[in-house]
Amino acid sequence: MADQEVKRFSHGSRVPGWDDAVDLTKDPQEIPDPATTPVPADLRAEIEHHMAKYPDRRSAAIPALAAAQHVHGWCSPEAVRQVAAVMRLTPAYLVSVASFYDMLDTQPVGHRRVYVCTNISCSLRGGRRLLAQLEDAVGDDPDVQVRGFECLGACDIAPMVSVDGIYVGPVETGEVDELVRQVREGADPLPAKQLIKRPSADPEANTREWEQPPTDFARVAGDLERLAPGGDPLPPEPSSFGPPMGHPEAPAVDADPTAPVEQAPSSPEEGPKQSEETP
Repeated sequence: MADQEVKRFSHGSRVPGWDDAVDLTKDPQEIPDPATTPVPADLRAEIEHHMAKYPDRRSAAIPALAAAQHVHGWCSPEAVRQVAAVMRLTPAYLVSVASFYDMLDTQPVGHRRVYVCTNISCSLRGGRRLLAQLEDAVGDDPDVQVRGFECLGACDIAPMVSVDGIYVGPVETGEVDELVRQVREGADPLPAKQLIKRPSADPEANTREWEQPPTDFARVAGDLERLAPGGDPLPPEPSSFGPPMGHPEAPAVDADPTAPVEQAPSSPEEGPKQSEETP
């Protein structure tokens, strides 16, 4: 794989503004006055909902900033001030949090977020090539943000993409144009390849709003009946490895199945025991 140039800012970092100097001539920031800081009702309710989950309200800083980013498009000074007014924190404290996590944007960006996983599993299956194709297809569209992401934790669908938090994959080369069109139009991205729509053993894991294979409800009902208190245990499932241990049809096992090469452990004082065959 050819080496790719890493885009950096003039100060050498990939993170903008990390070394911005502090203006020591300014007065220390204070908590915004809730009476003079207008906050959208829905945003206020969501921030208070997150705060109620934690004994220390500062623990809700990340989800609160994410909620404000969803409303404003980025963690703008106005968004940070609104969060600070509700959480009773200084904007400086929240900026220190937002500037640390790269999924919280402290600069204006496209409101549609397309993250392409570039970690090892996705890279081996063309993740970096997919990132380059998406960047070329999106071009200079100010409404769409395309960026590589170190790991999105979905190696089984590599190469994969997160579109506003919706995981899709594996994304083929021929699907890039269609995916970009869906992103620009706000449509559902590659519905057939969304991770959330894959079958799961947990019935609450997804919406299951798609065609499912038929279920043998008679067998399931019988299994549940036998699992009820006082019922007989379920028979073991058939296996290509033969019946399980303890099954009447299982082959007999010696009373002492110790392998010949195994030896009884020795105490530290005795030292390791040597086999009689060892010279």
